[in-house]
Amino acid sequence: MGKRSSQRRSAAMLDSEDDNSSVSSCTSMRSDNVLATEEVQLDKDTLLDQAVDALYEKRASTREKALSFIIEAFSNNVQHQFVEKKFATLLHQCLNSIKRGSSTEISLASHAIGLLALTVGPGDNAHEILEESVTPITQSLKSGSESSKIASLLECLAIITFVGANDPEETEKSIQIIWQLVHPKQGSNVVPVKRSAAVITALVSSWAFLLTTMDEWMLSPKNWRESISYFISLLEKDDRSVRIAAGEALVLIFEICSLEKLSAQDKGSNDGSSPERNKSQEGWMHIQGLKTKFLNQVRYLSTEAGGRGSTKKDLNSQRNLFKDILEFLEDGYSPETSMKIGGESLSTSTWSQMIQLNFLKRFLGGGFVNHMQENEYLQDVLGFTSKRKNIPGAEHRLSSTEKRMLRSSNSCLNKARTQLLNKQRMLVQGRNAGHFAVNMNDEEL
Repeated sequence: MGKRSSQRRSAAMLDSEDDNSSVSSCTSMRSDNVLATEEVQLDKDTLLDQAVDALYEKRASTREKALSFIIEAFSNNVQHQFVEKKFATLLHQCLNSIKRGSSTEISLASHAIGLLALTVGPGDNAHEILEESVTPITQSLKSGSESSKIASLLECLAIITFVGANDPEETEKSIQIIWQLVHPKQGSNVVPVKRSAAVITALVSSWAFLLTTMDEWMLSPKNWRESISYFISLLEKDDRSVRIAAGEALVLIFEICSLEKLSAQDKGSNDGSSPERNKSQEGWMHIQGLKTKFLNQVRYLSTEAGGRGSTKKDLNSQRNLFKDILEFLEDGYSPETSMKIGGESLSTSTWSQMIQLNFLKRFLGGGFVNHMQENEYLQDVLGFTSKRKNIPGAEHRLSSTEKRMLRSSNSCLNKARTQLLNKQRMLVQGRNAGHFAVNMNDEEL
């Protein structure tokens, strides 16, 4: 009896060992999958940690390389987890670069701050970015005239205001900062600065991007008229990118507040006195003159023949834009656009939506598609639903630059990965040892 009982107990143990062996095998497979994912995330986080640490270095070239890596990482993926840990550190190191860096470093830091704002989305952190950044950006805009630096600062100001402003007054403050580059405050020490085409394009595009969040009553008729006059003058510039940016800004103004409303406001200011009546009539004539001039320019630019040094693509972009503007001014139809992202359509049906989309596409560059698939804030802004939500591992892809850095045998990342592998193996061995210890105790019983 005792022998048969022992045999049954031994058979049961063998069955149990086979079952546990299968369970252990499956557990190991799952552990390997989890480990692979954790490895990649560890690699990415460690790389970003190293890049942020490099922002403390004295050598400017080291800081610039670190900022370039941060920009690539934040463009390619939405770094929510990293931002939760290093938001304040990254922000203040980028601000230090804007305050004390070269033009190249300022350009990179500005772009990084804009990406940081798009990553955190609206809320306290985004508002902190705006509050902390406005003064350094404004001061940097006033110092020097290097085109790429000024353009990057303008785009950064537009992005952080778009995301972080809590009320129209904060947005209007940023719009006025941008406008001061066009019409600086009068003073004995104010020297007119001739802006490059790249700066003018960035200035107009940033101004229009922020205007998409404003209502017509938030700006005075005088401000509207100043803007219209300036942008119409830009339609005569040689640079096609300037003309396109000015055309978009003008048609946005007309979408928000028609010239007829501006004229009515001027006429409504009449209090019955002769001087005021004359001013009102002058305002009416001025508005009508602007309208006529703009329509003539739109008709010409919609059919313009190719000029010297212009590419066919740029020429077609200009013609198509101004044809759409002409149709809007004459018939009231806004252009409808649509693009496919991951099998889903991203569409626009107003000038405001199209301008927001174009600005964000330019700012994010090659990372635009990834952000539209993963960044819920941008999806809300542009009214897009991604199929990529909740796809396991979708956010764990390494870029070519990251892969090159990981190939180095002396990399800290390789050491960290080895430590993680060793830790994981020890955990698996510990589970197996515990399993055998339990079986041995059962056998003794």
